[in-house]
Amino acid sequence: MIAYIVRRIVWMVFVIFGVLTLTFFIARVIPADPVAAVLPSNAPDEALEKMRVEMGLDRPIWVQYSRYISGILHGDFGISIRTRQPVLEDLLRYFPATAELALVSLIMGTAIGLTLGVISAVRQGKFSDHAGRIFAIWGLSMPAFFTGLMLIILFSHILHWFPQLGQMPAYLRRPPKVSGFLIFDTMIAGNWSLVLTELRHLVLPAFTLGWLSTAAVVRITRSSMLEVLPEEYIKTARMKGLRESRVVIKHALKNAMLPTITVIGLRVASLLEGAVLTETVFSWPGLGRYGVSSFLSVDFPAVVGVTIFIAFLYSFCNLAVDLLYGYLNPKIRYT
Repeated sequence: MIAYIVRRIVWMVFVIFGVLTLTFFIARVIPADPVAAVLPSNAPDEALEKMRVEMGLDRPIWVQYSRYISGILHGDFGISIRTRQPVLEDLLRYFPATAELALVSLIMGTAIGLTLGVISAVRQGKFSDHAGRIFAIWGLSMPAFFTGLMLIILFSHILHWFPQLGQMPAYLRRPPKVSGFLIFDTMIAGNWSLVLTELRHLVLPAFTLGWLSTAAVVRITRSSMLEVLPEEYIKTARMKGLRESRVVIKHALKNAMLPTITVIGLRVASLLEGAVLTETVFSWPGLGRYGVSSFLSVDFPAVVGVTIFIAFLYSFCNLAVDLLYGYLNPKIRYT
């Protein structure tokens, strides 16, 4: 097991290094000038040249690359052109909002997806089965920005059930920062009315982001359950007189969970990718919105930093899912 983990970590380093290299060179060859994005259009040539020297853009690209790699190895992701702050500090400041949104989306998507997947499998061919599959196909087909806009129109502008934008109303004071996660910090402060307000702000973006996870979990859970339900041990459990709910949940669902675990694990990292559009639509102050703003302002260090961060999360989630496989199924051996 230890040798397997070490080998996977080594491969993870190679993957992140490849993503870093590819992103760095793509950011340098696109026809955009980050200096022109920072300085006003009427800035003199001397100011433009001075800024290029300060940013190291006057050096050959291989020199820029080697300096950037050296900085990464020392924990230096560079300085954001837009915020004028270290990129690593920006990532750590914006990540809690994205993690909070992604966690709620994952819980929401997994709970709904497992429920609909089990119901669809148990009631195969009936109305609930068809409804669950239509829900899954709809979730996979609709882009996040369209779903978000439709939810805003329906639940914010027409029904007035949920607020439209942000984590909390702008006129309210944020709680003292302890963990960086707004809801947790509000709970620590004991302001429970503000917690409810923040949860109401979280519902629409979390459902928008989690619908893709819901659709994927419904499909894979239904397929896995249909393979497990005809097995002999399921028939034996029923012959023993066990309740149908116990047979389905304890015996069938438990043995059908391995493929679902894979989907859920991969969706954890994918939620960060999907957060780019969702956070933009709902003005959610997280990593996705930070990445979009950095891209639009040609902020190369921030764009590369966000890409590396997401690549690391993808690799880590893949490793965690593989290790969880071994926990759920002791027959699996790692070599």
